[in-house]
Amino acid sequence: MTRSVETTSSEDSELSLPAPKERRRLREAAELTHDEVAAAVGVTAATVRSWESGRTDPRGRKRELYTQFLARLSARPQDGGPAGAPGEAKTARAAEEPAADPPVPDRPTPDGPTSDTQAPDRPALDRPAPDRPAPDLPTSDAPTSDARTEPERLPAEPPARVPVPGPAEAFDGLYALAARDLTRQAYLLTGRRALALEAVEKAFVQAWDRWPEVATDPDPVGWVRAIAYEYALSPWHRFRRAHRHLDKPPAEPADRILLDALLSLSPANRRTVLLYDGVGLDLPDTAAETEATTPTAGHRLVHAHADLADRIPELADVPLEKQSALLRDLFTALRPPVDLEPRPAAVVRGGGERRTRLWTRATLSLTAMIAVSTSYTLMTAPTRYEPPLAPGESVSGVPPLAGPQQLTERGKQLHDKLRADPQAGPARIAPRIE
Repeated sequence: MTRSVETTSSEDSELSLPAPKERRRLREAAELTHDEVAAAVGVTAATVRSWESGRTDPRGRKRELYTQFLARLSARPQDGGPAGAPGEAKTARAAEEPAADPPVPDRPTPDGPTSDTQAPDRPALDRPAPDRPAPDLPTSDAPTSDARTEPERLPAEPPARVPVPGPAEAFDGLYALAARDLTRQAYLLTGRRALALEAVEKAFVQAWDRWPEVATDPDPVGWVRAIAYEYALSPWHRFRRAHRHLDKPPAEPADRILLDALLSLSPANRRTVLLYDGVGLDLPDTAAETEATTPTAGHRLVHAHADLADRIPELADVPLEKQSALLRDLFTALRPPVDLEPRPAAVVRGGGERRTRLWTRATLSLTAMIAVSTSYTLMTAPTRYEPPLAPGESVSGVPPLAGPQQLTERGKQLHDKLRADPQAGPARIAPRIE
């Protein structure tokens, strides 16, 4: 059942592909690498190897491009000669190109025939002298007839410098190429205009922050698409008030049925169907972008097509091998009821730079606060150990402190006598009341 999803029958295909061995032979005859073929068709080198090994076959737009490319390769040896070893392709191409410097006829000399009459393998200085006396010839320093016949070569002009686009220009070009399509795809995934625009902008902002990695990636559009899909299908958006409800449905009933059926699928199946049927990726690339194995991606497609066929009447009457082509046409013809025009590239790029500056300043401010707090703590902390005071305990058996007793009458007299007679002597030690 998965096999019917991966490839289409050759009878239904409008373009006939050569056999896998013939594909490889044509590439090797043209002395092309897998990377060069992949760049010409718009796929990865691994996909080209899969096509040449016969594991998978191209489909849709990729099949048409690949068939035309192989047709050009097969026609090239026929124009220049019979197809043969890989080295003969270069000979055929060299034969098609005109000569760089065509021969220029020599001007006649005053002493005899022109230089066209001399043998090509014999220089003019080796010709035998004529019987009749020859006129005075120029000295050896003077240019000979061969030298005169050479065309005057103008000084080579320096090649014009092609301005190399900077990172900003390259980013703007990538944004202009993919922003509209990615916004439409994100809308098909979510059914929400605001979330689709936000997902695409987040993806391009992240691409600008990591531009050296994106610029050297073999598929920068796929890099941005993976980030946009992940953000658009995040389950945390259901807790946001702005994204709890869908936008108004399309005006056409067929478009409304298609969008409702697509949104009824699980996020994994929805993403797989959109990549395989909408974008046109083959099954291995779809599995790689969804981080699944190829059989798993095939099973997801089978189940998703069955669910869509139950909800879409047009899809139920179509054979299994033609459902992908019909879904692609339906996705292309769907007209969203909202405007999906993304913001200009300069605005997105400037917003990302401004957000980066704010985060950088906030991080530096927080780091400075932590450093100041740490310094203050180090300055005010004690430098030696201070043992803590032991908590008090109640002691029993000790009479409470009552203070001095109240003086009696005799005590008051002795107290007055001592105050009145402060002289020293035995009388002070043992006073008497007299």
